[in-house]
Amino acid sequence: MDLGLKGKHVFVAGASRGIGLAIAESFLQEGAVVSLTARGEASLAEAQQALSERFGPDRCFSMAGDMTRTEVIAQALDAAEAALGPIYCVVGNVGIDKTPHGWDIDDETFDIGFAQNCLASYRLAREAVRRALQRPKAEREGFNVLFISSSAGVEALKTPLTYGSSKATLNHLTRELARHLGGEGIRVNAVCPAMTVFPGGGWAERLAGPDRDHWIAYNQRETALQRFGTPEEAANVAVFLASPRASIVTSSVVIADAGQLK
Repeated sequence: MDLGLKGKHVFVAGASRGIGLAIAESFLQEGAVVSLTARGEASLAEAQQALSERFGPDRCFSMAGDMTRTEVIAQALDAAEAALGPIYCVVGNVGIDKTPHGWDIDDETFDIGFAQNCLASYRLAREAVRRALQRPKAEREGFNVLFISSSAGVEALKTPLTYGSSKATLNHLTRELARHLGGEGIRVNAVCPAMTVFPGGGWAERLAGPDRDHWIAYNQRETALQRFGTPEEAANVAVFLASPRASIVTSSVVIADAGQLK
């Protein structure tokens, strides 16, 4: 199926590894041009180099920076549009949470966790929408926002307190933004991926540790499909939602989590 993404500019935050990198690769496979951002300069440069070798350097742009900061987001968006043209879709895949388990979280740790997993994505969406609305409506046709969220924001899974709470806010934010922006023809959706294994990710670390058997049993017990997900599976859903093929879909929080039961 041709998703109608050829030549369209997609901005992917958190694109140096895992789900974000798989999303960037999938868009490139569909003929899009892609801007990548991430905090780690070295890993981002490595990702861009690999994608440029496969798809051509003229189809990739990257800029490293802290995407929780509005001024960095604005700089990255402006630089991306200067390099590859107006943005068609912005993917908020910003989030990492080092908050310890438990209920007693100090203010600084809570604020950092919430900013990483919710506020950064909102700020990215806000700055991208501001730029899109400066263009005539006909020129921004199809522009949309996609958040990468989590089932921890749908059900209480006893994840770190800031993680589940911030993802629940992000899920609600998806629906609220869709209502606010629908009149402008702007779609807003979110994807909640499965427990996803990729190098350097949390699940890969758990499965490489002494409690590997525990986590495998946990996954089999807690998911209908009894398996972990891959970044490519999350990317398949994300790319479809962002494409013109999903032009009627907005305000949706799409659960793609292998049927996580609780």
